[in-house]
Amino acid sequence: MSWPVGPLTREEVPEAVAVMLSGSLAPADERPEEPERYWAATLATRARGGEVLVARDASGVIGVVELMILPHFQHAGGWCAELESFYVRPDRRSQGVGAALLAAAEERAVRAGCYRIQLTSRNVRTDAHRFYRRHGFDQGSQGFKKPLASGDGEGGRYAELGGGDEEQR
Repeated sequence: MSWPVGPLTREEVPEAVAVMLSGSLAPADERPEEPERYWAATLATRARGGEVLVARDASGVIGVVELMILPHFQHAGGWCAELESFYVRPDRRSQGVGAALLAAAEERAVRAGCYRIQLTSRNVRTDAHRFYRRHGFDQGSQGFKKPLASGDGEGGRYAELGGGDEEQR
């Protein structure tokens, strides 16, 4: 089955957050009661050439992935695509939704002139790792993350992303 994939709309933010929460390993870190924060992040991603893509069916949003486009110092300053927040609603997994999201993200990355698309995935997500390998990803690196005290979303960054600015929504 083919799933329609396109940019997230403001009205779909609560549904996309719910899909994310259905697969999150850290749901306590999320703020579903504050959809404007997620919309501000979407607008910031777009301003940098990326997109938050969603897959839909008749019931609404069934999958989400954030495509970020960023320049690399390496590869002669080439553009790289990074995937984040890649989730498919549990009742729609293994039905091609993830493949449709990935294909749409890859197509946009190619159009943006990216030389590579990459992502990180938590070690416990072995099903996701098999999916990525099936779709041509090489597990040639190991990722590391370190939480930062300033990363709670309470500081000036939210305002910089357009938080509270109705004109940007």
